[in-house]
Amino acid sequence: MIKATVFYPGEGRFDLGYYLNSHIPLLEKLMKPYGLVHVEVDRGIAGGGPGEAAPFAVMAHMVFDSIEDFEKASGAHDADLAADVKHFTDLEPIFQVSEIIR
Repeated sequence: MIKATVFYPGEGRFDLGYYLNSHIPLLEKLMKPYGLVHVEVDRGIAGGGPGEAAPFAVMAHMVFDSIEDFEKASGAHDADLAADVKHFTDLEPIFQVSEIIR
């Protein structure tokens, strides 16, 4: 299985209500036909040390059975999802794809 993660770093405008109630349902609708297993969303609350700010405001983790499923889903719908980003944030997302090994 693989996990595709979108990290939204630092501080800035982020409409969590829109993200959870509109963007994530859109993502699920578009990507489930391509093999999206599930999505988890985390909100950063602290960094590694006492009083340290979280390096990421929000992270979304999308799980797929294979890299091929993820590539098909993202190839088909990246433009649609990217066009929606302006509705909830001005933060520049960082992407990473990982293999789930445990």
